[in-house]
Amino acid sequence: MSWRDFLALSTRAVVAHRMRSFLTLLGIAVGIAAVILLTSIGEGIHQFVLAEFTQFGTNVVEITPGKKGAKGGPPGLPSTARPLTLDDARALERLPGVTAVTPVVWGNAEVEGNGRVRRSAVYGVGPAMQHVFTMRVRSGRFLPPDNAEQPRALVVLGATLKTELFGSGNALGARIRIGGERYRVIGIMEQKGELLGTDLDDTAYIPTGRALALFNREGLMEINVSYREGVPAAHISRAIERQLEARHGRIDFALTTQQDMLNSLSKILNILTAAVGALGGISLLVGAVGIVTIMTIAVTERTAEIGLLVALGARRHTILGLFLAEAVALAALGGAFGLLIGAGLAQLAGLLVPALPVHTPWKFVVVAETSAILIGLLAGVLPARKATTLDPVEALRAE
Repeated sequence: MSWRDFLALSTRAVVAHRMRSFLTLLGIAVGIAAVILLTSIGEGIHQFVLAEFTQFGTNVVEITPGKKGAKGGPPGLPSTARPLTLDDARALERLPGVTAVTPVVWGNAEVEGNGRVRRSAVYGVGPAMQHVFTMRVRSGRFLPPDNAEQPRALVVLGATLKTELFGSGNALGARIRIGGERYRVIGIMEQKGELLGTDLDDTAYIPTGRALALFNREGLMEINVSYREGVPAAHISRAIERQLEARHGRIDFALTTQQDMLNSLSKILNILTAAVGALGGISLLVGAVGIVTIMTIAVTERTAEIGLLVALGARRHTILGLFLAEAVALAALGGAFGLLIGAGLAQLAGLLVPALPVHTPWKFVVVAETSAILIGLLAGVLPARKATTLDPVEALRAE
């Protein structure tokens, strides 16, 4: 049989039963649309969360006191880990490839100013904090490089905290109290938004030395180090580890690179995207059952046609190919239809709910359409094999 006759017979079988063909491809279309819509939402959330983290820079190493992993000894004994200090932070500034270092201490305190009181987060940071985390000052300036142990009582306010205390008025130069101590406002930060439920704009930034005294702490809660583009994170981590081990006498601290956090987060979000895609894939299984059912009915209805083809010399593999081609064509058309519906619904959801991040990745589009074709091929195998096993004489008698 020539390929033109093969194509004509396959097309005629699909067109001759329009309603049956439409309902078959509709089952696949609904499944593909569900997969595309759910994965678009999942991928959109994935990219949104990663963007929230990367807005603070990707070349950052976080150092925290205490070594990761299990420790020996009975519970309740005091830790012998040496706390991180301001001297440790200064020592890291001299490492090759390091661009900025900020020692960090944070807590919660009452902030009084302009006759108003608000309980907000208070961060003790170094003057290089805005460079480490790529944050900007909207007006005024950031904390200057002072004596780290005895810095001046200066404060930079987050955008929300400034508005709550001073409204639309000018806050620069004003005197406020933080935990009962007087500070002078020298800067207002640009809006940064929330990160994992923490409002970064409802924050006061004071020198680290002041925060250590305010919160009665002996050591830093963490040190953040930024390094030059192109320098491997592993290289910087080894240099930091050697420097601090030499100062502490042992490794009693933990290092976490921004890339490590992003990789872990990306794995979790990939699992989430795959999970919601799998939920949509259940609809594809329903569509596959529909193809098997419809193709089995088609074999029964076209028994005489099959017998005639075999009597005229058509080979068994040709009969098999005809029914498989019909099943694949229906699945492919249903897949394309589902892609359009799914992508359209995803974009519509993004327009109706602007806060919902939506992104349709091309790799999922390709996977979805390929899955539709494979489902059509697999679902058509049993009915097609049944057609090839029909006896031509008995098939002709069925007319």
